[in-house]
Amino acid sequence: MNSSDSHNLSGKKVAILCTDGFEESELLKPRAALEQAGAKTILISPKSGSVKSWTGEGFGQAVPVDMPLDSANADDFDALLLPGGTLNPDHLRMERAAIEFVRAFFEAGKPVAAICHGPQTLIDAQVLSGRRLTSYPSIKRDLINAGAHWVDEEVVCDQGLVTSRRPSDIPAFNRKMIEEIAEGVHAGRRA
Repeated sequence: MNSSDSHNLSGKKVAILCTDGFEESELLKPRAALEQAGAKTILISPKSGSVKSWTGEGFGQAVPVDMPLDSANADDFDALLLPGGTLNPDHLRMERAAIEFVRAFFEAGKPVAAICHGPQTLIDAQVLSGRRLTSYPSIKRDLINAGAHWVDEEVVCDQGLVTSRRPSDIPAFNRKMIEEIAEGVHAGRRA
């Protein structure tokens, strides 16, 4: 793969799973980077209509939901993006359909990118055992208790699982996420 191929996502479909309370920059900036690289992004949510971001000072921008979670099939997508925010993953991890959707990406070895608090959903999907990753520091112990090897780094990649700590890591997160999605299925990463 040459360097231009590692940034070309033409023909790739990326699911973005979130609900109210997602961190605004952690959805909008990675989504823009994916689309600029040629990917088609589909925002999926257990909510219909739209989902509201969280800006740190309250609810912010509403973003339209492209597909209800109960109509989404992981087989139809090449990769998954899980934005953070404290409310968003906390609600998603209580949704059985969300957990099954996330798990299906791991079972297929497809790239998954999760930033900040986004990896919380991976705990309930039971896909973290033995995986190296990072997150917002406040959920470090939760991830370790789920079997992950947590490190404090800007971006971490473990066989297609891309994680970052916070909004300031988004540029590095976006670069690695795009590279991993361009590479496609990671057979060694299946759950």
